[in-house]
Amino acid sequence: MSTIERITITLTAEMAQAVRGAVQAGEYASSSEIIREALRDWRHKRALQEQELGELRAQVQEGLADIAAGRLRDFDAERIIRKGEQQLAARDACA
Repeated sequence: MSTIERITITLTAEMAQAVRGAVQAGEYASSSEIIREALRDWRHKRALQEQELGELRAQVQEGLADIAAGRLRDFDAERIIRKGEQQLAARDACA
């Protein structure tokens, strides 16, 4: 089990009230439990962002390799925009 370390955080009044409200409503046992869940969610989100960034980097490298090998297509901005919109919609649907 991990060692527990106590730290102090500062929240806006609105955030602090939301935390207190969730504890008072019985949704969480303590404010620490809320913060731990928020940090788990944050770490998960960062991991997904890193994965997406890695995939984009791989696609850029693939594109550069295609250019170097002479495998090119005509530039079609509309196609690129449509593909980007589709990828964003798919990502948002999963979130």
